[in-house]
Amino acid sequence: MQSPDLIIVFAKSKRLLIESSTSSFGNCDFGKGCLMRSFCCLFTGVAVLCSTLLPGQEKHATLLAPTPPMGWNSWDSFGSSVKEDEVKANTDFMATKLANHGWQYVIVDIEWYQPDAKAHGYIPRGRVTMDNFGRFVPSDNRFPSAANGEGFKPLADYVHSKGLRFGIHIMRGIPREAVEKNLPIEGTSFHAADIADKINVCKWDGMQDTYGVDMKKPGAQAYYSSIARLYAKWGVDYVKADDMSQPYRGPEINALSVALKKTGRPIVLSLSPGPAPVEKYKDLKANAQLWRISNDFWDRWQDVSKQFDLIALWQGKAHPDGWPDADMLPLGHIGIRAERGNDRASLLTHDEQITLMSLWSIFRSPLMFGGDLPTSDAFTIGLLTNQEVLDVDQKSSNGREAYRKAGLIVWTADAPGDGAKYVAVFNIGNSTKYVDLPWAALGLHIGKAQIRDVWEGKELGAKEHVQLPLRAHASVLYRVRAE
Repeated sequence: MQSPDLIIVFAKSKRLLIESSTSSFGNCDFGKGCLMRSFCCLFTGVAVLCSTLLPGQEKHATLLAPTPPMGWNSWDSFGSSVKEDEVKANTDFMATKLANHGWQYVIVDIEWYQPDAKAHGYIPRGRVTMDNFGRFVPSDNRFPSAANGEGFKPLADYVHSKGLRFGIHIMRGIPREAVEKNLPIEGTSFHAADIADKINVCKWDGMQDTYGVDMKKPGAQAYYSSIARLYAKWGVDYVKADDMSQPYRGPEINALSVALKKTGRPIVLSLSPGPAPVEKYKDLKANAQLWRISNDFWDRWQDVSKQFDLIALWQGKAHPDGWPDADMLPLGHIGIRAERGNDRASLLTHDEQITLMSLWSIFRSPLMFGGDLPTSDAFTIGLLTNQEVLDVDQKSSNGREAYRKAGLIVWTADAPGDGAKYVAVFNIGNSTKYVDLPWAALGLHIGKAQIRDVWEGKELGAKEHVQLPLRAHASVLYRVRAE
């Protein structure tokens, strides 16, 4: 048996995380007073690796997404046509410039199995690349390392070698070509045509790559299990599954969730598009780690302003291992070969970009950057590396809308540790507003408080009010601590 390659990282918590490029992550912990009560062994020859969880960490020991995932996604820059060298370039940039700020996922978005994929949309029923069991595999003209049946494993290994995690986008269901050829389902006597649902197909999918899977049919779960095994073999850490939550596809969501869990590899499941139905919150949280709360989000102020209403519906429902997802960040250099728009810098103003980042952070949305990292400007990279702002996204709690009136919206959240609060004030109107709000108006009964501007990293002194002129579409993000 081939020994797995290992990447061993000692986290700040002194917990030892072990990533195997051929299997999965593992962890081990000892109970007090008994070193042999709990241990883990990973054989590369003979090796035993052990560590200690600090008090209070046990509840996160098995979570796939204890904090909102942060990463890069190819969609806003390259649409359905991203290539391996572009993925590697963004991986390299993340590893050297962003990883120490918590960015860790590299996601290849839609249609990596389309050899003829192009900018500005899809190719209806174009050529696809599949294996003999009706499962999409990457097209090797775009991903050369996938040749000879290697699939995404070499690219995943490359991402892992940089200390990062690798993810892919998939469409719900089974390839239409697999159904037309009636290919066998791996490890079973069933075939693709036995399980295809030709009625409940994706309503917006112009390329028409897949049929649904009828989960009432024998062999249906086996198909989802077969693709999950393939992804685990490749070393996938994150699956973004599309056409799942709007309309809500409960049986197939559950089937994919079960299949991923059975692989034994920790694989985060993200559901798209949105808006996901709020009334399905418990089911979403039981099956996935992320779910989209909006349709595709782009670099338009109208999209940003709409998110305030959608996000408000989900306040109080962001928890470890269950994150309502406000969608990707269309910032920096985007549209290079995108589905929408031409090669451009994000059309959002600097004020609007800061507003976006502040809202996503205080709500604790996952942060998936859509721009091309190597060619984005210094302002953009500054947004992604402001550690105090990222700490709001990763460490705050109880984020909630505290005030809304006449185009002013205020969100508050609890800061960890010393009883401080985060306060984000947004002007979603089209003209400058003078803000004068006592803390009590925001539900904060703290009297005079010390204020720190989180974006600027500056102390502003003690105040009893939030008082400032705020430009149209602009915002401030404060850390407030009672005297």
